[in-house]
Amino acid sequence: MKKKNIKNKDQDTNWEERVVQVKRVTKVVKGGKKLSFRAILVVGNEKGQIGVGVGKASDVIGAVKKGVADAKKHLISIPLTKSNSIPHTIEGISGAARVIIRPSAIGSGVIAGGSVRTVLELAGIKNILAKQLRSSNTLNNARAVINALANLKTFARTAQERDININHLYSITET
Repeated sequence: MKKKNIKNKDQDTNWEERVVQVKRVTKVVKGGKKLSFRAILVVGNEKGQIGVGVGKASDVIGAVKKGVADAKKHLISIPLTKSNSIPHTIEGISGAARVIIRPSAIGSGVIAGGSVRTVLELAGIKNILAKQLRSSNTLNNARAVINALANLKTFARTAQERDININHLYSITET
């Protein structure tokens, strides 16, 4: 069911694609070396939907097309606040890469580097602070951001998971 909704939204919204990295990779085979290209792409609509994809092909254009198709298959929706930020601080992990993402004050902009910055900008986040830890691998850092954004929770979702009224979350006091 989720995939049907994504396909319908795909036609209604304007998707922006950005190539994060294109690498020439070689595979050693019996006759010598076989060259191919690997493209890492980020697709987003700047309204809270984002996807990261990888494509491999013998030419760059084919790799980019495959990367776009892969990114659109793995779209996620994220909750954005009124200040175009995220609801709370969160950490994402993918492989050896670890990314910490914190909401920031209005007007501070996107303070992040590399593929993390690209993912956050295409998600529509305007005020955020991010830090890459451990690994400098472009793909793993992009996937770590996606992991973090996928685990974001709103007050409404937290109240639903706990099976309580949302007003009760706001009015919790120590007695």
